[in-house]
Amino acid sequence: MKFSTKQQGPVTVITLQGNLMGGPDVTELNSMVHDSIRQGQKKIAIDLGKVEFMNSSGLSMLIGCASALKKAGGKMLIAGASRKVLDLIKITKLTPILETYPSVNDAVEHLRQ
Repeated sequence: MKFSTKQQGPVTVITLQGNLMGGPDVTELNSMVHDSIRQGQKKIAIDLGKVEFMNSSGLSMLIGCASALKKAGGKMLIAGASRKVLDLIKITKLTPILETYPSVNDAVEHLRQ
């Protein structure tokens, strides 16, 4: 799993590339989200456009990040997820927690409001 971040105005965009399976990746993404919170950046879009597969550990990692942001008064949105990932979120009934948008631009625009 590879991670990269960039700022789009008040929104931090974290792009993930590879399979989202948990393990050491949990620590890295969790650290990135908590670092953003500490820096006062509480609007995060997670770009899953380059994620082909995600298991329950990957879902749990995203839920933990969304919960941390909500607790800090922020918000996290999922952007650009594949049909397979969107179906997983829907089947597990996590759509209220992991709000999805078709593109990073759509998610960023929603977070800017």
